[in-house]
Amino acid sequence: MVQRQLPKPAELFELMQFKKPELDGRKRRLDAALTIYDLRTIAKRRTPKAAFDYTDGAAEGELSLARARQAFEDVEFHPGILKPAPTVDTSVEILGGPSALPFGIAPTGFTRLMQTEGEVAGAGAAAAAGIPFTLSTLGTTSIEGVKAANPHGRNWFQLYVMRDREISYELTRRAAAAGFDTLHFTVDTPVAGARLRDKRNGFSIPPQLTLGTIVNAIPRPWWWYDFLTTPKLEFASLSTTGGTVGELLDAAMDPTISYADLDVIRDLWPGKIVVKGVQNVEDSVRLKDAGVDGIVLSNHGGRQLDRAPIPFHLLPQVRKAVGDDFTVMIDTGIMNGADIVASVALGADFTLIGRAYLYGLMAGGRQGVDRTIAILRTEIERTMRLLGVSSLAELEPAHVTQLTRMVPLGESILVR
Repeated sequence: MVQRQLPKPAELFELMQFKKPELDGRKRRLDAALTIYDLRTIAKRRTPKAAFDYTDGAAEGELSLARARQAFEDVEFHPGILKPAPTVDTSVEILGGPSALPFGIAPTGFTRLMQTEGEVAGAGAAAAAGIPFTLSTLGTTSIEGVKAANPHGRNWFQLYVMRDREISYELTRRAAAAGFDTLHFTVDTPVAGARLRDKRNGFSIPPQLTLGTIVNAIPRPWWWYDFLTTPKLEFASLSTTGGTVGELLDAAMDPTISYADLDVIRDLWPGKIVVKGVQNVEDSVRLKDAGVDGIVLSNHGGRQLDRAPIPFHLLPQVRKAVGDDFTVMIDTGIMNGADIVASVALGADFTLIGRAYLYGLMAGGRQGVDRTIAILRTEIERTMRLLGVSSLAELEPAHVTQLTRMVPLGESILVR
């Protein structure tokens, strides 16, 4: 027979510990977000559809983005046993300087439209975390404004080569004068990709209001309050701002960009230069031979050529081809710290997060970006401990298997 007794009040209170209520609504919702996908859910609830879809969407059928995320989900880890890792070192040296974590914030355009703090929130959060922040040519905060938000941290600048080359040259000179230490020479945007969500939403800078836009925004008065009571939304580095996203890109970008343009920018830029948007082994080797400081394997977050190669799948081949003495970074599809750990294990020196950062921004401004970084840091540290490694340098290909859903028929297009 089970012995029963009346509960003692002291024991009852000990078992029933009530959580102190959090009165700060922003902190309460951010604390409840345990993953980047949780932040995405909050962001979708708080942001008008056109702005959210610009961040969340990709080109055409959005196959490249879906495949990139699937590639990370198809990772199988191989932990070592009896290898204690009570503490882990997540720091890395990248492009001549330190980063406290193996990721930085990627360049994103139109950022203040997502949430009014925009690039200032991103740069400030990066400074606090000790990681690099990258400003886009299509940013809504100036080069000098980002420097003011992150005066002592590492700032990088992403450069598009414009039809009017002098615009690009002047931006290069300004970023160098402001102390930005690395330039991302971007090569995957000769023309705009077909971002169908944006076309359907009439997404433009400045926003074009329709009845649907207004109806969608009515339940989000906080967004309109921020939008209407802060400085005018415009590109901080460009003078022409009217039109849809595709029209703006097509007017600004130049499909004749070539190695000759890279040579000119290299002559202008005093710091490190990496080429962003590399998508095959041949180009990776050629760029190394050309003497650039590194590359970013990227299909622009799936926002340009749909069905483009998956950067994470491409990574081992590129690392093998270029050797260990060349900087290889990766972006596209990263939504978990485990994705970053897997990338480092397979040869990436560094990773960049774009949408993950913007989901945090839309969910809670600067505090939301801090939360993004905290979530990824926790996931990185936990994954490393479970693998039995104490530092990023201990990660190696043997820790990861890339499970394959799509097997090419015939010769791979990744090596030409």
